[in-house]
Amino acid sequence: MAIPFNKPYMTGNELAYIAEAHANGHLSGDGPFTRHCNALLEQQVGCAKALLTHSCTAALEMSALLLALQPGDEVIMPSYTFVSTANAFVLQGAVPVFVDIRSDTLNIDEALIESAITERTKAICVVHYAGVACEMDEILRIASKYGLMVVEDAAQAIYSSYKGRPLGAIADFGCLSFHETKNVISGEGGALLVRDEARIQRAEILREKGTNRSRFLRGQVDKYTWVDVGSSYLPSEIVAAFLRAQLEAGETITARRIAIWDRYHAWAEGHEAAGRLRRPVVPSHCKHNAHMYYLQLPSLEQRTGFIEGMKARGVQCVFHYVPLHSSTAGLRYGRSHGDLRVTDSVSDTLVRLPLWVGLEERLDQVMAMADDVLLS
Repeated sequence: MAIPFNKPYMTGNELAYIAEAHANGHLSGDGPFTRHCNALLEQQVGCAKALLTHSCTAALEMSALLLALQPGDEVIMPSYTFVSTANAFVLQGAVPVFVDIRSDTLNIDEALIESAITERTKAICVVHYAGVACEMDEILRIASKYGLMVVEDAAQAIYSSYKGRPLGAIADFGCLSFHETKNVISGEGGALLVRDEARIQRAEILREKGTNRSRFLRGQVDKYTWVDVGSSYLPSEIVAAFLRAQLEAGETITARRIAIWDRYHAWAEGHEAAGRLRRPVVPSHCKHNAHMYYLQLPSLEQRTGFIEGMKARGVQCVFHYVPLHSSTAGLRYGRSHGDLRVTDSVSDTLVRLPLWVGLEERLDQVMAMADDVLLS
């Protein structure tokens, strides 16, 4: 494609930091670059503890372990999300309970959560779609009423906020992604954000293969040993070195993405007024990070035609999730609560436009081609 959907951005410091990590003689996990990234995230997001992981999937799996789920326990979540959101809990024997999404923000419909709660419900996992916050006050109110834990799948939401509170640090646990398609990247990578200091020690143990190695490295015990279940969730220092450069430039990266998002949004206004599409909705109390710019077209056929038309012009546009509730594994491991008609409709009609730092100089070209396709 002449204009790809995504193009990984480098700040210019990544390779120098990787060389420094090699010179340090420490390339495995939890070296100085990992610790620096943890500290940067704690400062930028405001959580009690940030722990880098090798993926957001790993962070979600850690959150499932920290919830101490038992087989048959239920976790309420949207169906319109990536498979890792559900898989992390299914691996612990839990049952994903899928509820529909709102038609405006495409986030979990908080008005449907309470009726989905049963005696087996243990947690709610929310997904901040496109970096726009779910209605966290109402979700936390429901969780408190029923004694439930809340996990934020904030894979798309670094530097976004809800009523001034950074996403990922509002609920019990937050999970970030640094996959190459995200705003801040390390190729693969993620982080678990822990709100409650009382849960930090076990999170460290789970991340270090079930050992208390983190306490040993801090000199709190004279040797380390196997004390709990766990796995190897650490990224390498090479990954952390790359990520440090990205986190240090996070504010600049976000500003450039928002500038592109704003230009798309102004361009699409006329098409929305003419009934050709729907634009994204960002509530006034939510600050987004311009993770993506999407359009909702009137039908599956029109969405397919738009993608093919843009492809013929050298621009890569893509659809997004296939609903989990109707997937093979979703039918086997989960259950649906109520009618998920919004999820099904959005899955058929949503298309994502290219959005990456560096696209600015070709953005007019993308929009002109989109005009041509929409008006043809």
